[in-house]
Amino acid sequence: MNRKKAPKPPAGQPAGPPGGPPGETCLDLYRTMVLIRTFEEQVRSLHMGGLAPGLVHLYSGQEAVAAGVCANLRPDDWIASHHRGHGHCIAKGAALDRVLAEIMGRRPGYGLGRGGSMHILDPKTRNLGTTGIVGGGIALAAGAALTARRQGRADIAVGFFGDGALNQGVLFETMNLSAVWALPVIFVCENNGYGEFTETSTVTAGHPYTKRAEAFDMPFRRADGMDALVVHEAMAEAADRARSGGGPSFLLFDTHRYSGHHVGDKNDYRDAAEDEAWRARDPIVALAAQIQGAGHAGAQELAAMDADARARVAE
Repeated sequence: MNRKKAPKPPAGQPAGPPGGPPGETCLDLYRTMVLIRTFEEQVRSLHMGGLAPGLVHLYSGQEAVAAGVCANLRPDDWIASHHRGHGHCIAKGAALDRVLAEIMGRRPGYGLGRGGSMHILDPKTRNLGTTGIVGGGIALAAGAALTARRQGRADIAVGFFGDGALNQGVLFETMNLSAVWALPVIFVCENNGYGEFTETSTVTAGHPYTKRAEAFDMPFRRADGMDALVVHEAMAEAADRARSGGGPSFLLFDTHRYSGHHVGDKNDYRDAAEDEAWRARDPIVALAAQIQGAGHAGAQELAAMDADARARVAE
């Protein structure tokens, strides 16, 4: 059997859409991404020190997707996450201390410390939860969208899932009904190229994967998930469509997880050169360059945001 390689980093793409979002939006994206990265690296340290029970799946490297998507959501909009979901929770406004408490198995956590990293639920921020079930949040997002439609509300929903869920039956069933009923839901696939320890391309047919949306006559877009401005622009279009009654959309963002499947995974199944090429396009570094290039902020201001994130996580 010919072994297909995981997706390579996109090359020669523009640094965000023409014009891009307003300066304050760019700075908000940067704050969110730095906060997620700083939090995740602290979680890594705690877990490696034996202080966090169970498995922990870090979001480092994929921050542009959570930040760019959630920046287009309103307080009443819903999200449903997956097992690598700390970034989604933070981008949607979860309290850092309660997220950390849940990961650490402490009572102040969102599930009284009983659910752990893969079961963080926060009704206040309309977060339907992280989940250890592959594709488990997809139908929940559509359910929230259906509820909004039936009750005449204006909120929309986002279902995050990884490329490992592309072959799950729940995805096809949910996309079908969402298209039939024109539900205000957006399916967001974070394609980091691996389902646990297996290259997605070796077990997933139907390239490009956006063909799954074509089957249901659903608007779709594949974009660079390492560029927060590209993610933001793609999501803005999908959110506007959903709010105006245009129905669901399918967004696929090519991205890269910096760690193994979980903390402690030796990660020896991935090519070192490929990993290095992705890291050379770090989404936080890239956004910092875009912000400075557009004159929205200088290096000193960005450094102050970095320091603020470290202080919040340390507290």
